[in-house]
Amino acid sequence: MKFFVDTAEVADIRSLAEAGLVDGVTTNPSLIAKSGRDMKTVIAEICAITPGPVSAEVTATDAAGMIAEGKALRAIAPNVAVKVPLTEAGLVACRTLANDGAMVNVTLCFSAAQALLAAKAGATFISPFVGRLDDISSDGMRLIADIVQIYKNYTNLKTEVLVASVRHPIHLVESAKLGAHVATLPPNVIRMLLKHPLTDRGLEAFLADWKKTGQSIL
Repeated sequence: MKFFVDTAEVADIRSLAEAGLVDGVTTNPSLIAKSGRDMKTVIAEICAITPGPVSAEVTATDAAGMIAEGKALRAIAPNVAVKVPLTEAGLVACRTLANDGAMVNVTLCFSAAQALLAAKAGATFISPFVGRLDDISSDGMRLIADIVQIYKNYTNLKTEVLVASVRHPIHLVESAKLGAHVATLPPNVIRMLLKHPLTDRGLEAFLADWKKTGQSIL
């Protein structure tokens, strides 16, 4: 499974990349606004950190506007993936940009039917939002299972399932078990994956025993 980092904070991306935990990055207008920086500058810096796909989202709502913005975003770096919403206009833009060779991430997916439409439009990635479904007492993981199964039924569909709105490690583990291709995780959730009390306890014991020997490796 590929790990994308869901943030526009360059320092976090660089830190996680040093540990080999970054296969790509996803951003959106809310994350860009939170960073307080110029969008194109941020995207360019992120693209320089990772050679993987970096999703940059359009803000137009009509197909022509999305296509124009998508072309401008692609000009920032070759690894930009244009992010479009799962609307009819978004799918028109997806088809046009994909036919022009762009990577396209279709976002705000909440049903398997929507995911099938995005795949037929040529999406590189489909982004189902599991956390937001859980928030309204729906089953986010059921959606992932349905999309993965549908895509497996048709080998001509090349769209990858990119699990989004991941709130905790269980979302990630369950998505991996179901066969999702990618998960995009906020930096704090990636770091949560590292934590286990038995790891901490074991390390403390090893270091205490080593200290008793009076030795030094260097």
